[in-house]
Amino acid sequence: MLAQTRAGEPCRRPDLVSRSNPVPLPRWVLAGAAAGALFLLLPLAAVAAEVNWAEFIPLVTSESSLAALSLSLRTAAASTLLCVLLGVPLALVLARARFPGKRLVRSLVLLPLVLPPVVGGIALLYTFGRQGLLGGALEAMGVQVAFSTAAVVLAQTFVALPFLVLTLEGALRTAGTRYEAVAATLGARPWTVLRRVTVPLVLPGLASGAVLSFARCLGEFGATLAFAGSLQGVTRTLPLEIYLQREADADAAVALSLVLVLVAVVVVGLSYRSAPARSADTRSAGGRSATAGAAD
Repeated sequence: MLAQTRAGEPCRRPDLVSRSNPVPLPRWVLAGAAAGALFLLLPLAAVAAEVNWAEFIPLVTSESSLAALSLSLRTAAASTLLCVLLGVPLALVLARARFPGKRLVRSLVLLPLVLPPVVGGIALLYTFGRQGLLGGALEAMGVQVAFSTAAVVLAQTFVALPFLVLTLEGALRTAGTRYEAVAATLGARPWTVLRRVTVPLVLPGLASGAVLSFARCLGEFGATLAFAGSLQGVTRTLPLEIYLQREADADAAVALSLVLVLVAVVVVGLSYRSAPARSADTRSAGGRSATAGAAD
């Protein structure tokens, strides 16, 4: 069980090191991790400390606050669905297909991650606005996108889509192509391989990417303001309501900020709590899925 070092001291064999008994980290790494955690948590604690708890319920249940929260949740759900519909094919192509210019395509897909959100909003405005690239054709069909709820969905999708693509592409690369190759060798068609093998294998990554996209949609501000404006009940999401209340009622802005933080924490926490179980289930079912896929 133990190996001898040159100095005669026992040491653990490398194959005995596991997640339950990891190699200790240097103290400077732990200190850096503590500093990073404090840097992220202290501002959130400061927000909680500034909340006017005596008026918290009236502040967050006002008509404008409830309208903004409801709009944020509805548009974030719609945007997340759109991210899944567009992001899954994108991630599959980037992870599995080979074609010239693939690196350029990946760079362009991930570009919204580094663009200022307001730049994305202006780009969307000059694409779908009345005088935009596609706006004239849409106006002729009686469809007005800019400064509408649909504009909020498009703005949120634009900034959140790379999160899903990046997460799912990483999951696809980690899963590899072994089970897919087995299913194809046994006679399964491409659609069957995708449905019965690929998707079950990367389901945890897809779920995590969708949750990250949903959380990003909830917090979207710059692109929404530039492309959709701030119309109460139509385009004024919770971040926009917080921005406006910051000047008119600071207590309301702080209370709504805490609500947004709590919603994001719950969404992300629920995802990561169930991710390990889903991952174990999909790994154990990988071989069975390949065989079942061939049977179809």
